Order: sequence, then structure tokens, then C-alpha cells
Amino acid sequence: MAEAHQAVAFQFTITPEGIDLQLSYQALNQIYLSGVRSWKKRVSRLRNRVIKGVYPASPSSWLFVVIAILATMYMRSDPSMGLITKIQQHLPLSLSAEGQTMLSVLVFSTLLWLSLILALRFCLKLLLSYHQWMFEQHGRVSNTTKVWVTLLRLLSSRKPLLYSYQTSLPILPVPAIKETLSRYLESVRPLLTDPGYKRMTELANQFESNLGNRLQRYLKLKALWATNYVSDWWEEYIYLRSRGPIMVNSNYYGMDFLYVTPTALQAARAGNTITALLLYRRKVNREELKPVRIRVPGTVIPLCAAQCERMFNTTRTPGVETDVLQHWQDSEFVAVYHKGRFFRLWVYTAGRLLSPREIEHQIQRILDDPSPPQPGEEKLGALTAGDRVPWSQMRKQYFSSGINKRSLDSIERAAFFVTLDDEEQGMRGEDPAGNLDRYAKSILHGKCYDRWFDKSFSIVIYKNGKSGLNAEHSWADAPTVAHLWEFTLATDAFQLGYSEDGHCKGEVDRSLPLPQRLVWDIPSEVQAQVCSSLAVAQALADDVDCHVFPFRDFGKGRIKKLKISPDAFIQISLQLAYYRDRGGFCLTYEASMTRLFREGRTETVRSCSNESCAFVKALEDGEEAEQCRHLFRLASERHQNLYRMAMTGAGIDRHLFCLYVVSKYLGVDSPFLKEVLSEPWRLSTSQTPVQQMELFDLKNYPDFISLGGGFGPVADDGYGVSYIIVGEDMINFHVSSKYSCSQTVSKASVTFMFGCDIVHLLILKIDPTHRSIWHTFLHLFPTSPLL
Repeated sequence: MAEAHQAVAFQFTITPEGIDLQLSYQALNQIYLSGVRSWKKRVSRLRNRVIKGVYPASPSSWLFVVIAILATMYMRSDPSMGLITKIQQHLPLSLSAEGQTMLSVLVFSTLLWLSLILALRFCLKLLLSYHQWMFEQHGRVSNTTKVWVTLLRLLSSRKPLLYSYQTSLPILPVPAIKETLSRYLESVRPLLTDPGYKRMTELANQFESNLGNRLQRYLKLKALWATNYVSDWWEEYIYLRSRGPIMVNSNYYGMDFLYVTPTALQAARAGNTITALLLYRRKVNREELKPVRIRVPGTVIPLCAAQCERMFNTTRTPGVETDVLQHWQDSEFVAVYHKGRFFRLWVYTAGRLLSPREIEHQIQRILDDPSPPQPGEEKLGALTAGDRVPWSQMRKQYFSSGINKRSLDSIERAAFFVTLDDEEQGMRGEDPAGNLDRYAKSILHGKCYDRWFDKSFSIVIYKNGKSGLNAEHSWADAPTVAHLWEFTLATDAFQLGYSEDGHCKGEVDRSLPLPQRLVWDIPSEVQAQVCSSLAVAQALADDVDCHVFPFRDFGKGRIKKLKISPDAFIQISLQLAYYRDRGGFCLTYEASMTRLFREGRTETVRSCSNESCAFVKALEDGEEAEQCRHLFRLASERHQNLYRMAMTGAGIDRHLFCLYVVSKYLGVDSPFLKEVLSEPWRLSTSQTPVQQMELFDLKNYPDFISLGGGFGPVADDGYGVSYIIVGEDMINFHVSSKYSCSQTVSKASVTFMFGCDIVHLLILKIDPTHRSIWHTFLHLFPTSPLL
């Protein structure tokens, strides 16, 4: 009752003497301060709109233009060539002559200023459309690129806000259909027999000469009209229209530091983690974050920041045919789950963010709460882990009104979701490797009901202070979430910190109201569906085999000394490992970003190439080292070129995907497109970037190494491989597969005399006389660069 009383701003009763009005000044003060915070945010947004709206110029440049025009007018010169006089003729006659002149000068100066801004923005877009620098050899920069670097530095010299570059980013181009088909046929050549390749070539030629050009015209029309011709269809058809479980199949995870746990107190770790996330949200809202940029010699290239817009206060709501992403402008609370109970935790009071110590205090109250779950509440989250259609039906029928709707709104409108897990996780105990694998599985799916998989991301805080993150995939890709998680871990450990006894720093206002228990009325029909969804999710979770493998023998430092791309090195290693595992090659997916373009997301790099296959076969056939070195050089260069082409809009798969979508809209079938899009990706790989923000130096703090994150397997008989190149001397691998497939094993039990390597991740039954893959490569290139 005390909390309810505090929530009332005023009370009144009717008495014989009149109305007796009783005001709660504390509540009114809270309302006033919350209103002030809201207006501050509106003013900040308006200011940011102006600043980024005139970028690469500045708002103050308007005054410079006005003064310059006035100065020329004072010198009896008309820079407008008569336009100022014409403007003056259309002004009200009630103004004095001097007033008319001044107003006409201001109008002309403003129009001139806006024209200059549009011209500068157009020039910046042209400069950002230049990508030839990416294809030039290191140390051999053309004169064109040198001029481009100089001009780009001049136009982007001002400090940008988070979204300053958005309107200046180029539009993703539609590749020529002939070029896409040619690159596709080249990519599948090593995977097909001669008759199979001939058949696929005939299908491609028929498609190009008949249906292809018609579909291409529609796609070009969309590219002229839409901001990005791929992203909206990719989001809808690849993610939101999927009717199966998003847990494991779509969601991915991020892990804590490998060697360090900043505090063993669960509530304290939650306090700092929640605070760090909200500080990041504040930076996003105020656009104080620097845009993520690629460093090139002499300048930096901005990447699209559109994915940051739906990072917080976002949820995926289920539908019968398609899900919908819902985003709210703001949220002053987070949703918390602990031992089967859901809570709403307010993180602002009187217009200010609670201190880390206050959030810890509130979290501890939740941990100490002895109340049991309400009937049907404990496993309610399983609805988000199972199939989407039953969840949609339950949501519409039983959660669209009343207390269930209010409680569900508290979860869906929350800034993010927090799970206070009652287990301990991390690399610990007598079986650190096994515990690391269990840690990864726990973040990926947990108990299948103690995460809210629909939220844009959920934070997991374990009993021993370890943390993790589970992210929904439709709104953003892993690099965006990795940027958030990197900021969170670094801010938690190095900026917020802990006291000597492991508690958060700061003072506590003990009058804070208790966290609110969410109230549910779960009928038996919903409880039955919860059990069904949980059974589906549990079967999926039990089938996932995860293995996390920190590789410490060497890292990108030693690879770069060989003048080899670390990414190419790893991808070719994966090809060799898969060949040894399965005796052949497979269609390989490597994610590449297209954020050099506005609203860009990803493109596929088809890492299994003719060159990589030639190298693997030569190595396995015992060819001479000199020949293997030559073939490896060709394979590495080919992979780098494929990656560059994907980044610059000349990929294969997104173009073919969009052509397929157009064909479905037109109601026509294409045997070629149907076959292309049904090909399984048995090896799905991705590199997660780290140290994007450089908030601390790994050389000075080597124990604060991030484990990165991973994802579930894409194909039932394939592998999901995520790798994180950490510093100069370490590479972390996350490998997943399915127990139900006898041909895939994420973790091998063989120890090689040549040391640990990636074969451990993919091979169980292997001839132990084979050399370690890593050491095989280093044997080929022992001391000298790859020439």
C-alpha cells in the first residue's frame, strides 16, 4: 500500500466545509522532474536534427554566409546578380527600405547556404561512392586514391554525430544480371560434377535470356525508389516471415570476459551492466557515439548507423503469417526474470538515472523476494522459444486485454530484458573446456523459458557474476550488437568499477519503491500451449552441440608477418578442415557487411572457391611446398577479392534473392532461382569484430579478453562457425552443430602431436598422421613472406 500511496499525486474528499484537497508534493515533484527530462530529450533531438541536417557544414556557417553577403553589399557589389532585388520586390511594402534590403539579404543568404549544403552533401556522397581504394595493393596507392583521400578529409573534417553521414551514404547498386550469373557459376564450379555444371549453366542462360531481364527491370525500379533495394525484403522474408522457433535458429549470443569476472556478486554485476547499457542508450539518443568507421591510410570511411535506431525499447511481436518489429521512443524501466517471476524495474526516478548502487539494491530486492510464481508464470517465456503461429494465436486471444496485456506490455516496452539466472557459468572448475561449452549453450537457449527471445536483446546475469547476451537477429546484425556489448563490458569493468567488497559504487536512496511484480491470469489453454512450445524448444536445444575454442598458439600478428589476410587464412583453414572431415567441399557462407551503403546489412562471401579447392587438393595429394605456397597465395588473393566485391555491392546472393522475391510477386516460377535458393549452407561462418571502440588496451590488460559470441548451425548436417580475432596472439572459435547428425561433431577428442588447431573443432574421426592445419600452413611459410 505504501507504493500505491506514493504513486498518487493528489487526493480529495467532499466535506461539509467544501472540498478537502490533499496534494502529494513528492509525487508532483517526480512528475515535474520527469517532464523536465522529457523536454530536455526533445530539445536535444531537435538540436541534433539541425546539426546532422546541415552536415558536412555547421549551423554557424549560415552566419558566415550572411556576413559575407552583407559585406559585399556594403561594398556596392551584388553577388546575387539581381536576385536580392527580385526578392525585395515581393516583400511587404510596410517594411522600411532598409528592412526590406536586410530581409531580402537574409532570405538570399539562407537559400545560398542551403544550396551549398546540398552541393557539399552531393560531393560527399560521390566521394563515398568511390571504392577502388579497397582493391589496390598495400603500399601501392594510385594518384586518384590520393586525391580522393585529400578531398574526403576536407569534407568530413568536422566532428560528426552518430547519424551525420546517413544522408550522404551512397545507395546500394544493383549489379548487372550477367555479371551476377557469371560469378555464381564460378562459385559452384568446384561443387558440381561436369554434367551438373553443364546443366546449371544451361539453367542460368535460360534464366538470363527469358525471365531474368524482366525481373531485373523491376529491381532497378525499386532501387531508384527505395533507400536500399535489399534490406526491407531481407528483414521480412529471411527473419520476420520465418514460422519456426527463433531460439537457436536465428538468435545469437555474446559472452563475458574469458579470464576475468569483475565481481562475484550477482546483484552488483547486474547493477553495473544495466547502468552501462542505459549509458549507451543515452549516447545513442543524444547521438554522442562516434559513427563506426573503417580506417584507411590517411582517412576513415563511415558505415551506416541505421541499425542503432531499434537497439533499445524494441520487441518482435508474433503474427500468423509474419512477425512485426515494434519500437518505442523511450522506456524508463527494464523487465527482469528471476526464478519464474517477472518484474518491472524502474531505472529512473525524479528524471535521473538510478546509480549503479541503487540498481544493485533493487536487483537484490528481487533476489530476496520469496514469493512463488503465479500459476502458469514460470515457463511463460517458452512461448517466445517455440513456433511463431501458436504464440501469435495465444497472444491475440489471451494477451490483448486486461492484466495480461498490461504485464506483457511491461516486457515488450521495456528498454531490454534481464534474466537473473540461478546457475553458475564460465571457464572454471576441473573441466574448464566443458564448462565453457555449457556456458555458450546456456546463453544461446538457457532453459528455453527463462529468456524472452522476442526482445531486441536480453541480458543474462549468472549467480557467480558471469554475464552474457542473447540477441534477436531481425533488427540488426552481430557487429552492431558487438559494439554495444563491448562498450558494456568495458564501462562495467573500467569506468563504473566496484568497491573492495564487490559492490557497485554510489549512494542508495532507500525510499525507492519496490520493483513491481507483474500480475498474470494464465488460463489452462495457455498453459497447455506453453508446454507444447517448451517441448518444441527443448528438443531443439537438446540437439545443439556447442564448442568454444580459444586458440592461443598464435594470432593475426604472426599471420600478417606472412603478408596473408587473417580472414583468408582462417577461411582456407576451414575449407581444409571440412575436406578432411567429410572428404569433399561444400557451399560455404561467410557474412560480409554492406554498411558502406545506406541501410546496408550483409552480403554472402562464397568462401569455397576454385582456388581454395585447388590448394586443399594439392596439399592433401602431397604436392611440393613451392606449389602449395603458390596455390595458397592465389586462394588468399581470391578470397580477399570476393570479400571486397561483397562489401562494395557486387555480391551474388542478395541480388539473386531479390530477383526471386520479384518473381514471387509477379507469380512466375524460375527453376534456376528456385534451385539456387534451396542450396544448403553446410558451413556457415562469420567473423565478429572486437576492439571497435578501443576503450582499453589489451596489451596493458591482457586478462580482459572477450570471448565474443556465436550462433546455431544453419543446416541440420552442417556447422555454424563464429571466430573472433582477439589482439595479436589469440583467435576464439565458436562452433555449433547438431547431435542428431552423425557426420558432424563440434568438439573432437583427438590431441595432435603438433598442437591444438581448428581440426579439433570439426573432426572426430581423422587420421592422426595428418599434420595440424595451422602448423601445416606455418611449415609452408616458416620465415619469409608469401611471395
